[in-house]
Amino acid sequence: MPEATKVNAMFGRIAERYDLANQLLSFGIDRTWRDRLVDEMEWRRPKTIVDLATGSGDVAFALSQALPAFVTIKALDFCEPMIQQAKSKQATIENSCIDFSVGDILSLPIDSEWADAISIAFGYRNLEDRATGLSEMKRILRPETGHLFILEFSQPHPVYRPFYYYYLKSLLPNMASLITGDKAAYEYLSESIESFPDRNGISQELREAGFSDIEAIPMAFGSVALHIARA
Repeated sequence: MPEATKVNAMFGRIAERYDLANQLLSFGIDRTWRDRLVDEMEWRRPKTIVDLATGSGDVAFALSQALPAFVTIKALDFCEPMIQQAKSKQATIENSCIDFSVGDILSLPIDSEWADAISIAFGYRNLEDRATGLSEMKRILRPETGHLFILEFSQPHPVYRPFYYYYLKSLLPNMASLITGDKAAYEYLSESIESFPDRNGISQELREAGFSDIEAIPMAFGSVALHIARA
């Protein structure tokens, strides 16, 4: 699993151009994936939400726009430059009440059984210890009624896989280098995706952590998946 200090430093380096890189390198499809997460969470009507590995806050902002104003949203990331980017964006949005703060998923500064829902988009793969991270997420979710939403890269359909990994390994790092000036960060991205478990593997990790009613929704020919689980 990745080393937390290296991941933190990496995201700190690319924070200022992170949003632009995401949009260009995913050809804008990343918004569709976030929208699916928001839709799935919206009909479950949570009143308290924690968005983990929030980065520059795109998921938190999307949730805030879709859900009623009384919903409380806490958004955390362990990389302070990313939180600063989120706060800079928030300053341009009228009446935004999202609570952005620095926080480590492996030791969350949130009371037990506080959250109705947790979202984590493209951050689960970067945890130094996924079992500890899931344990912390389960701790802060309301038992029986709380839901976890993990949006993450996955292993694509075998027919699509050669093209997908050619893009990840050969094209994406060079394109990202032009956008962010940091080729190494996106070489890490391709390596971490290739070694990451498939949908069945992540579902098994969720079961072992005590979650139930697990659903895995594939998108983009299976290269991305949304896992939903009940605490």
